[in-house]
Amino acid sequence: MSIEQRLRRLEDREDIKTLAIMYGVIMDERDFEGIRRIFTTDGILRSADGVFNAEGLNSICHTYQERFNVLGATNHVLHSHVIKFSEDDKDSAKGFVTSHAEVSRQGDASVVALRYQDKYRRTERGWQISFREMSYMYYVGVDDYRDAIVSDDRIRIYGDKRPADWPEKLTKGQSPAWITDYLP
Repeated sequence: MSIEQRLRRLEDREDIKTLAIMYGVIMDERDFEGIRRIFTTDGILRSADGVFNAEGLNSICHTYQERFNVLGATNHVLHSHVIKFSEDDKDSAKGFVTSHAEVSRQGDASVVALRYQDKYRRTERGWQISFREMSYMYYVGVDDYRDAIVSDDRIRIYGDKRPADWPEKLTKGQSPAWITDYLP
């Protein structure tokens, strides 16, 4: 790889990291223009628990509007971000993001541990998210956190108790194979 190619790769990495950080800010600010900027027009938004399943930018915006209707203030915090570029296509990459959020949902204070598995594509607007699947270790009211964290049923935000999406070693009996995709 030439110096110019390596420099471009570093610039691309920073742009994608910024995209991931701004996702949280855009969610916290309910910025629909921002949502339209960070997702591709044919983007896909899913959640491992099946609650989110949107295809196309209008559907993604509608999904977030429905979510915002039951939320008060939120604070999304990105912890780490691994980015792997496609060897075959200089305009595509995938990413793994760890984060958490503090959420006011229907008047109750909640906390959530999130992971995002992403696909990114460079478009005429720059890098955008073309696919995002979120999963949860827990999503609970703060009063339920102590009991939930030691349970397998750590998703309690929907009025019932549901199994957590991860760690997969505990939820499915084995570590996920995709981990090796992100190792150096």
